[in-house]
Amino acid sequence: MKQTNRRVFMMQVALGGTALAAQQAMAQAMVNEKDPQAAALGYAADTTKVDAKKFPKHAASQKCNNCALYQAKATDPAGGCPLFAGKQVHGNGWCSAWAKKA
Repeated sequence: MKQTNRRVFMMQVALGGTALAAQQAMAQAMVNEKDPQAAALGYAADTTKVDAKKFPKHAASQKCNNCALYQAKATDPAGGCPLFAGKQVHGNGWCSAWAKKA
């Protein structure tokens, strides 16, 4: 059986911790309303601030947390969305791709 010395073990632990921290930071990044993809979809972090003239089909009851694309619990303040890979949207947000959850 091959033994690993303490120095190698500590380096492995440090690298694993760094990778985990980086992964968590990426998962927690929020979508910026000025991001080109977000702007193209009319994303707003707050559904009450959506431009009614630009998006006449928007309703105040439409929020990311009740959209079919929202990848979190409806009670979570933020969650993933496949339209914004690697970033989270605000549960109270909205975009023009909103689709009623079944």
